[in-house]
Amino acid sequence: MKFLDQAKVYIRSGDGGAGAVSFLREKFVEFGGPNGGNGGRGGDVVLECVDGLNTLIDYRYQQHFKAKTGTHGMGKNRTGADGADIVLRVPVGTQVFEDDNETLIADMTEVGQRVVLLSGGNGGFGNAHFKTSSNQAPRHANPGQVGTEKWVWLRLKLIADAGLVGLPNAGKSTFLAAVSAAKPKIADYPFTTLHPNLGVVSIGERDFVLADIPGLIEGASEGAGIGDRFLGHVERCGVLIHLIDGTQEDVKTAYKTIRNELAAYNELLAEKPELVVLNKIDAIEPDALKEKVKTLKKLSKADVLQVSGVTGQGTDKVLYAVIETLDAEKAARLEAARRKVEPNWTP
Repeated sequence: MKFLDQAKVYIRSGDGGAGAVSFLREKFVEFGGPNGGNGGRGGDVVLECVDGLNTLIDYRYQQHFKAKTGTHGMGKNRTGADGADIVLRVPVGTQVFEDDNETLIADMTEVGQRVVLLSGGNGGFGNAHFKTSSNQAPRHANPGQVGTEKWVWLRLKLIADAGLVGLPNAGKSTFLAAVSAAKPKIADYPFTTLHPNLGVVSIGERDFVLADIPGLIEGASEGAGIGDRFLGHVERCGVLIHLIDGTQEDVKTAYKTIRNELAAYNELLAEKPELVVLNKIDAIEPDALKEKVKTLKKLSKADVLQVSGVTGQGTDKVLYAVIETLDAEKAARLEAARRKVEPNWTP
C-alpha cells in the first residue's frame, strides 16, 4: 500500500429539508386545519479515528465528501427523516487543519475518537408550526437551512514511542530491520527510504514502536533533498535515536547538521531526549572508533552508544536505554500532572 501522510479534501454538510404546506381534508371532519410537517435535519460531516489504518491513501482518489440532505416535511404532520451523516475514517495521529494549513481543528489521537467537522442544516418548519389563534390557516413554511462547506487538510503524524533520525545512509533502515520485524528497503545509496517506516521492537518483557524517517541533509528545512516534511512523524516520540555513520570522516559535522535541522523545524523537537548512537562500528578501526566516540561525547555532552546494525552488536544496549528514557519521561509527566492537582503536597 502506498504511504500518504497529507491530503486536501472538500467537505459539505447536508441541507435541511423544507417544511410542508398542507391542510387536513377529511370527509367527516368539519373543521380541518394546517398539518404540514417539519423538514428533516441535514447530515453532519464526522471525522472518526479507527484502528487498522496507517495512511491517508483513501483520500488520494476521493477528495469530495457531501452529507445527505434532510427529507422534506409532508402532510399529516409527518416530519422528514434526517439526512445521513458522512463519516471520514482516519488513522490514529491524524490532524485536521483549515484551508490555510495552519489553523488546527482537531487532533485524533485515540481509536474511537469522533469530531463533528460540519453540522448539517436545520429542517424548515411546516405550516402547522405557524398556527396561532389569530392565524389559523397559515399558508407558508420555512425552507431548510443550507449546509456549510469548506476545504480542509488532513495531516498524519505517526504515533511512535521512539524515532530514528540521521543523515542519509546512516544505517537507520538497517537498524530498524535488525531490532524489529519491519522490512524497510535497504541499499547502498542515499535516500533509500522515501517514506516513514514503523516497527514494533520487543526487548525483555517490554515493547515499543520505533519510527524510521527519510534521511535529512543540510538545508532540509529549506527544502533540500526530501526536505523536512517527514519530521512531523517524530514529533510525538518520547525519545530520538540520533544515528551517526561511523565510517565517515567528520562525525562532528554530521551531528551538528541534524541538530540544526531539528531546531529549524521545531524547537520542541530539538529539546526532546536524545540518544547519540555511533553506527557501523564493525567497519571502523579501534583507534579511529575511540577518537570519534570522544568527539561526539564532547559535542553532545552525553554518553555515546556504539552499535552495528549489520551484526547486531550493541543494539540491546540502545533498546534498553530507550525503555529507560521512556519510563523517565512518563514518570515526569505523571509528576507534573500530580503537581497541578496537589501543588503543595510533599512526601
